[in-house]
Amino acid sequence: MSEFVFATAQYESGDWDSAPLVPANVIDSIARYTSIDVAPTGAIVALSSRDVFRHPLLYLTGHLPVRFTAAERTNVAEFVRRGGFLFVDDHNHDIDGAFHKTVTEEIARTVGPLVELPNDHVLYRAFFHFADGPPTTSHELNGWGDNLVHKHLHGVIRDGRIAVLYSNKDYSSEWGYHPDNKRFLAVDNTKFAVNVVVYALTR
Repeated sequence: MSEFVFATAQYESGDWDSAPLVPANVIDSIARYTSIDVAPTGAIVALSSRDVFRHPLLYLTGHLPVRFTAAERTNVAEFVRRGGFLFVDDHNHDIDGAFHKTVTEEIARTVGPLVELPNDHVLYRAFFHFADGPPTTSHELNGWGDNLVHKHLHGVIRDGRIAVLYSNKDYSSEWGYHPDNKRFLAVDNTKFAVNVVVYALTR
């Protein structure tokens, strides 16, 4: 396997760059816990560019409405059809916000309907074991956003595997800190990111 590059999707609408510290933190965790050959820095990839097909995983987040252009929609559909993995995380951690409403519409229109993932899905044991499904974020526990703990993630399933993983748990805020600060955590909250990457690369 060639060197894995963590790629952030740049799209023309909204604020695609709302979580600039997440890539470095995820890269640190991949290097720290796995034997995956990972590039030390991530990449920013325009969804309208053919460069998307150079990456097995794309990370997409934001707070604002998401409306794909025709070129972005074409590329996302082809990316998934080729076996790519799109990880979409709502940086607002709610179910009524503009990002959630618009990006889920775009996913359904472009790739297919999102379905609830069972909490015993293989994703939750792809590397680390999460017996209760997706780990809860501090933002959910503190009552920020919609005051809900979202017990499930959602996905678009293609040929028995997750093609699009959707979260409204706001991992983008949870993982948005400098990797050096992991030493202050009792439990490293980026471990689930490792599962996402390992699943994307092996399924």
